[in-house]
Amino acid sequence: MSQIDFSDFGEFQNIVALFAKRAGQRDNAPFLSCKADGQWKSISWIDTARQVVAFAKSLKDLGLEKGDRVMLVSENRPEWCIADMAIMAAGMVTVPTYITNTERDHQHIIDDSGARVVIVSTKKLSETLLPALTRSAHAEILIGMEPITISQKNQIAFHKWEDLVHGDTVEPLEELDILARDITREDVACIIYTSGTGGAPRGVMQQHKALLHNAYGAGKIVIEDFTVSEEIFLSFLPLSHAYEHSGGQFLPIGLGGQIYYAEGLEKLASNIEEVQPTIMVVVPRLFEVLRQRIIKAIEKQGGAPVYLMGKALEIGAREYSGKKRKRDLPMKAVLSKTLKPKISQRFGGRLKAMVSGGAPLNPDIGIFFQSLGVTVLQGYGQTESAPIISCNRPATGLKMDTVGPPLANTEVRIAEDGEILVRGDLVMKGYWRNKKETDRAIKDGWLHTGDIGYIDEAGRIAITDRKKDLIVNDKGDNVAPQKLEGMLTLQPEIIQAMVYGDKRPYMTALIVPDPDWSLEWANDEGKKFCFEELQICPAYKSKIRDAVDRVNKNLTVTEKIRRFEFTEEPFSIENEEMTPSMKIRRHMIRDRYEALLNGMYKS
Repeated sequence: MSQIDFSDFGEFQNIVALFAKRAGQRDNAPFLSCKADGQWKSISWIDTARQVVAFAKSLKDLGLEKGDRVMLVSENRPEWCIADMAIMAAGMVTVPTYITNTERDHQHIIDDSGARVVIVSTKKLSETLLPALTRSAHAEILIGMEPITISQKNQIAFHKWEDLVHGDTVEPLEELDILARDITREDVACIIYTSGTGGAPRGVMQQHKALLHNAYGAGKIVIEDFTVSEEIFLSFLPLSHAYEHSGGQFLPIGLGGQIYYAEGLEKLASNIEEVQPTIMVVVPRLFEVLRQRIIKAIEKQGGAPVYLMGKALEIGAREYSGKKRKRDLPMKAVLSKTLKPKISQRFGGRLKAMVSGGAPLNPDIGIFFQSLGVTVLQGYGQTESAPIISCNRPATGLKMDTVGPPLANTEVRIAEDGEILVRGDLVMKGYWRNKKETDRAIKDGWLHTGDIGYIDEAGRIAITDRKKDLIVNDKGDNVAPQKLEGMLTLQPEIIQAMVYGDKRPYMTALIVPDPDWSLEWANDEGKKFCFEELQICPAYKSKIRDAVDRVNKNLTVTEKIRRFEFTEEPFSIENEEMTPSMKIRRHMIRDRYEALLNGMYKS
């Protein structure tokens, strides 16, 4: 199949026009694939275009107008992409939401976005959504991809997906072109909700020009730095996350590639071997899991495999530090015929690169995979930048403690206080209905990322710290600690708390129990009031656990606090764990309780 000519990107005014052009070029070639009855089944580019046009026309027939918001609640599947493209083709705005959202989260997003239509994939997902939907003053229509049971008392009009995606579309490409004429680069394509430091999720308005910018910039790296072929993507990160939305959907569209939808994390390894992807968009946590699996598998074999892995890691570390040796060449030749092909087969045998983003990658993990012949590119960005700002690339040298040079057509500079500032088409239009936060984030056209860093001699961005306290877990999900801490300290049993979980698989907390409540509990139980003794009392800790569980009931899976420990004393100005304005000093607390925090992530 012929290579896509990336020089045509300048002609596109919106993401719909890009899709239409690629659909015309790929025609009957497979585009979207998923497992059904144990077999991979594909929808061609042209059939996808037909469904997109039909669904876009159906949305208009339902009375929706340009700029109306349409909320999308679904796991990754072909219908996700079709719905997303159709919403945009109709001139409307997609509002993706996580399938792990609570009823309260759905309520906030429906009310804040003013979505008139909500699309949901399954009956199970509708159970959390429907109570919020019925209380909404804006939502009028629910569309179910699969059969959904709705009470007759419900005032929301219900429509079946199948009735809306099959129309009399004879010339889908021509109709897509006609639809695309009414959409400008400045129009908002989607509103993606992300947690801010204040707690309540904020809607980031991404314009068509921002999505085009990311698709072009990321695609340019693939075309210029790797051998050209038809690209195969395996999509498994949530499409409601900006990272997968751009990297796992619009980048493949820009490249004219195929998208396979994984069956889930538990089947990811087998899906990789079946699909044989050329590019994978991943988060650091996956690298950590795969690293452990590879090490255990090789150690189980013992003997020669263990020796070869040791040599590969030794040579890889040496070469990464710039100390290549001629006498390593014979061993490298052996590794290229023995160990590395076996590792390559674990990733399907065609993998060009795994792109890590959403959270910081430990450089040692990146070097590990590079040593075994798996190319790892670390990227950087945030929802407010559509989201990709930069990415490592072979052409500029892979330095694992940097996030690479900026994408094409992206300006980056470092402010006087070290903050990374970004300007270009990738920058969001602003936060939906939140001018105050928009003005704080964008000044004179520059996006203030909240990250501290520098640009090295090769033009690569290195991130050293974050100005903001937003937690980014090992899967790239954002969690606002202040929100969780505020909820914890509303409980009568807890007076202070610090939530932790940066680069970790789940949230934990350091807790200071309320002294008055503790005294009362000790008296009721006939126990001596001694904090040190209470800390090791199972019944006492169980009561605090009950308070944490009450909070967890109103949190998403990502936010839930799995474990907690007690501090030695309250946070105070005197012990330098609070500022004069009574804000906790996270770095001081982390340093003091490092061992305790690390212990909560051990089995």
